[in-house]
Amino acid sequence: MTKKFAALFLALVLAFSLAGCQKEETQPSLYAQEENWAYLETDKTAEADVFFLCPTVYGGGEESCNMPLDDQQARSDFLGATNMEKGIYDQDARFFAPYYRQAGLNVYELPPEEQEQYLSIAYEDVREAFVYYLEHYNQGRPIILAGFSQGADMSIRLLKDCFGEEEVRDLLVACYAIGWRITQEELEEYPHLRVAAGEEDTGVIVSFNSEAEGVTDSLMIPAGTRTLAINPLNWKTDGTPAGREENLGACFTDYSGQIVTEIPQLTGAYIDGQRGALKVTDVTPQEYPPVLSLFSEGVYHLYDYQFFYRNLQKNVGVRLDAYLKDRAAPREQGGQDVLSGQ
Repeated sequence: MTKKFAALFLALVLAFSLAGCQKEETQPSLYAQEENWAYLETDKTAEADVFFLCPTVYGGGEESCNMPLDDQQARSDFLGATNMEKGIYDQDARFFAPYYRQAGLNVYELPPEEQEQYLSIAYEDVREAFVYYLEHYNQGRPIILAGFSQGADMSIRLLKDCFGEEEVRDLLVACYAIGWRITQEELEEYPHLRVAAGEEDTGVIVSFNSEAEGVTDSLMIPAGTRTLAINPLNWKTDGTPAGREENLGACFTDYSGQIVTEIPQLTGAYIDGQRGALKVTDVTPQEYPPVLSLFSEGVYHLYDYQFFYRNLQKNVGVRLDAYLKDRAAPREQGGQDVLSGQ
């Protein structure tokens, strides 16, 4: 089978697989226009792709609860926040990051039952961008799905909506949904979802929420909720503590993506059995304040990526290598690889 024919065959398979998460098109997609992508690395040569969803940067206003796509200041902040985390993921992959009408920070101040109307608008764009990416740019490459905070919420929504079919699910290296919750009830409702159980498993969700040891309630993990998580220092899902010596480097980045400060062995961590939160040791809430009024003291949400930057960066490579090794196995055994056409 030639590579050209294999790519065409895969595109047809994915088109049928995605039928359930597509909406009826009445006009060309916004994402046919390059200007609606913060990153669209179609010219880069790499074996895998990253599809990244930015965290909340738009504050919102009295009459505006979703980021307008033509707001240039919001776009600048969106690009900057994406740059802060891009270096974790893009070492061996092309990077795709759509602008989307994300819900503003003001939405999270509303009662939970009122938030969904605005989060649904954000997800409409995310889904449209992902479907367009998959149909026009992916061409069978492995996908690293990633997001932080609202972007993590959007990533999990994408998994539920568009990865139910095996042909799409088989492309998933991992979903790094950091800074949002994933519960056992959601796994039961969506059986195709799996959470990471170790350092090398693929097709899984990697998730955690950082907080001080005394925290019992937060926006991400409300009191009485238990989220599923993995420790990014020792890649265990139980309460086994990881010492600060296992922290390869906390990196504090700016809006250009440059590392301003790097601190090896800054903090240890362990998973709290009751909340599923990642309890962070060796630092204090006074040293790392929440900054935003949405978060109480000791909620290290803004530092989820920064505290564990180098460990996450290394793990992306480990999981991609494991995925590529598994995908190469049929060829080594004399089988035919549909995705490469060999």
